[in-house]
Amino acid sequence: MYDKVLIANRGEIAVRINRACQELGIKTVSIHSTSDTDAMHARLSDESVCIGPASARDSYLNIPAIIAAAEITNSDAIHPGYGFLSENASFASIVEEHGFAFIGPSSDHIKLMGNKIRAKEIMQKLGIPVVPGSLGSLQDVDEFRAVAEQAGYPVIIKAVSGGGGRGMKRINLPDEMKSAITLARTEANAAFGDGSLYLEKLIETPRHIEVQVLADKHGTVLHLGERDCTLQRRHQKVLEEAPSPALNQKERNRIGKMVVNAISELGYHGVGTVEFLYQSGEFYFIEMNTRIQVEHPVTEMITGIDLVKEQIRVASGTPLNFDQQDVSFTGHAIECRINAENSDTFQPSPGTITGYHPPGGLGVRIDSALYQDYTVPPHYDSLLSKLIVHGTSRDECIMRLRIALEEYVITGIDTTIPFHLKLIANNQFVNGEYDIHWLEKFICKN
Repeated sequence: MYDKVLIANRGEIAVRINRACQELGIKTVSIHSTSDTDAMHARLSDESVCIGPASARDSYLNIPAIIAAAEITNSDAIHPGYGFLSENASFASIVEEHGFAFIGPSSDHIKLMGNKIRAKEIMQKLGIPVVPGSLGSLQDVDEFRAVAEQAGYPVIIKAVSGGGGRGMKRINLPDEMKSAITLARTEANAAFGDGSLYLEKLIETPRHIEVQVLADKHGTVLHLGERDCTLQRRHQKVLEEAPSPALNQKERNRIGKMVVNAISELGYHGVGTVEFLYQSGEFYFIEMNTRIQVEHPVTEMITGIDLVKEQIRVASGTPLNFDQQDVSFTGHAIECRINAENSDTFQPSPGTITGYHPPGGLGVRIDSALYQDYTVPPHYDSLLSKLIVHGTSRDECIMRLRIALEEYVITGIDTTIPFHLKLIANNQFVNGEYDIHWLEKFICKN
């Protein structure tokens, strides 16, 4: 096990990792920018190092500064959290080249799954169903149109190195193809430095289902059930729950076994999430995330397994001390992402928190880095905290969630708490009757 871990992140995930390390008896080092000097993650760790100015490019994405911080603090390992450098294969390689352990999968697996086309090809070979479309990046308009005709309209263009909806365009008719390619390529180049595009059949009314996996370096691979991440705004997840209200036990068992077999064949280790579109009983692979997910707490709540602690253990080479039959699922959990945004316009709302009172009670969990008088900086993601609630049933979970949202007080800035209260009161949400496009329509109506 490690003696000291440097946490290469900020905000609630850095606080979350710090707690896991402390429970394992591991000393921690936080990094922070000049605007995060008073941030909770910098206060709670055993040591903290300022690595640059407010801009993420000059601080949290500054690889030489992060390595230097690890060196001067004599850290053993680096945990990347999520976002920032967590799925940067070059960063993982550099970490290991400098003699530190990278708390995550191998750089080869990060690189492999980071290329959406290659990941799709590999998963298809490993028996995972994929969305019909191109088996590689496409170049000219004629190629795109030929694949679209074979898959059937509507189709969607995606960036090979993409994510978050950037470089993604829907096409309903052949005449729309040329302009869509131009726009998608421009977006992809700007966001990822890679204008490569591929094309897939558009699955019209799917749900977004992801399967959590956990694998050690000794060949043990487990799945920890699925999460339903269907409620999204502009391809960004807003609310997640587990288990999915859309799946039956037979489907749940089928996709779990399928994923475990594929990940075993891949030789993967660490935590990871295999994501699917699900429609009419069929699953279609879309991507694999090779890191801890924002929404990992809902899985922890229904399994009782600390994913971050297990992630650290398996990275150190410790074998898992339980197997698939030991994994049990109890009740239902929902996570609301509370952002520093206006509930009506979704405009970012940085500023000073003048009042703060988190909710409590049985089954209520807050993952946050907030405190009263903390100033939320304008330089980073707007996620403030995650409210996670567990109940013996989905109905009880929703009831507890409503009470918790009503109790949650954050003043001085706008937050999305009022939005979540309206969302969970909607009958279609309560009945689990929604697809991946539903939330955008709900927002338009409200």
